[in-house]
Amino acid sequence: MPLVLYLLTIIDWIIRLVMILVVLRKRSEPAVSLAWLSLIVIEPKLGVTLYALFGSRRLGRKRVRLHRSILLSSRAGRRMDLQLLHIVRPRVDPACIPIIGQAEKYGGMPILGGNSVELLSDTDYTIKKIEEAIDGAKHHVHLLVYIFHPDENGRVIAQALMRAAGRGVKCRLLVDEVGSRPLLKSRLVRELKQSGVQVHSALPVRPVRRLLARMDIRNHRKLAVIDGCCAFTGSQNIVNADYGNKRVGCWHDLMGKFQGPIVAQLQTVFLEDWAFETGELLDNEPGVFPEPVPVGQMAAQTVPTGPSDVSEYRVIERVLMTAFNGARRRITITTPYLIPDEATILALSMAVDRGVIVDIVVPRQGDHPLVQAASRHYYDALLQAGARIYLHGDGLIHAKTITVDDSVALLGSTNMDRRSFTLNMELNVLMYGEQIVSRMRFAQQIYINQSRLLDKRQWFTRPATHRYRQAFAALFSPLL
Repeated sequence: MPLVLYLLTIIDWIIRLVMILVVLRKRSEPAVSLAWLSLIVIEPKLGVTLYALFGSRRLGRKRVRLHRSILLSSRAGRRMDLQLLHIVRPRVDPACIPIIGQAEKYGGMPILGGNSVELLSDTDYTIKKIEEAIDGAKHHVHLLVYIFHPDENGRVIAQALMRAAGRGVKCRLLVDEVGSRPLLKSRLVRELKQSGVQVHSALPVRPVRRLLARMDIRNHRKLAVIDGCCAFTGSQNIVNADYGNKRVGCWHDLMGKFQGPIVAQLQTVFLEDWAFETGELLDNEPGVFPEPVPVGQMAAQTVPTGPSDVSEYRVIERVLMTAFNGARRRITITTPYLIPDEATILALSMAVDRGVIVDIVVPRQGDHPLVQAASRHYYDALLQAGARIYLHGDGLIHAKTITVDDSVALLGSTNMDRRSFTLNMELNVLMYGEQIVSRMRFAQQIYINQSRLLDKRQWFTRPATHRYRQAFAALFSPLL
């Protein structure tokens, strides 16, 4: 055997052995680890390449350290501990206590009372409300968004930011580099920077990062914090309602305008992401954390999730499984993308077995053909379990909402898919109490009224070609 070939063989086996140790060191599901090990042993070069791109879900120790330091330094709830017990110890339905415990233990943020929320379901009206809040800012505007498009609505918010910066307000804009690529390549971003707005991209796709981290992990959060007193979060990006595939129609989003102590938690999420991307720590800056003032009666809890070590416990999945397993009467879900894992399907199936009504609202026509095909593959299991699936026909339902009984509602950026559960950085707010659940369910009922109930009998008699196409698409579920 020639020396060169001999050395290449040794290197080949060294790669195999090292990668086997790397894969085994990760606490992945056995089936996932076995798949990676098989590919690496059979075809090491391809296996290493694919593992580098898709094998790791972590963003590194840097984010973990920032998460802990900023969370501790904000101390939003501790300052009120002895003075306002109805804020740090709000009364809730005892059925919610396990949900609250899971969210706090693994998400790091406690439940806080004394909040209010205005639900916003019209895209242009939401943009107007954010613009008004920015125009009223006196100290700072913090904006974090997945898609900021330089279209009409994007320019409305950009001009508001430039006006605020001109008044001396500190304006910070953090956008995902992939989702907001059109903005980052536009003249508008230069105008923002020239006006004094600090603009940075989240999770930039650069050569070094291509080698060290997954490219498909994105910051999917949508958040605006004004003066530490008011915050907007939910499903809406800074775009026109007809953004994307024109054949699908307008997007239907739901946002919340939050006031009260919960804003400090949402501020903490922005500070963590900003520090991670820029290295700038803002948590001790005067005015960032004003003294929390109760402005309502709602109890709420922020649940940020992501792929870093601090979130390896799959926080949102734990919270949702706890909520579903404790449901007694009704579960209603709206989501643009439905690619559930086995645990979610089982929890919803068990809920139906207990007599719980499970309603799921999804788009009739999705904006991503492969994702839609994969989603439809899972209709079979959900329909067999007894869930009711509604096909929303008026544009793309993009609102990500969940209500359980009369106890808890979730509003945020998380889709009911594996990507949101395990890969993307997401932001959600849990809201407790019959009043807010009733308001959220009213919004959900509007979506249901605009939908058609999927006929179980017709669905199971669809052509075999559709079944095979959907089953094939479902093979890519962990990546979609």
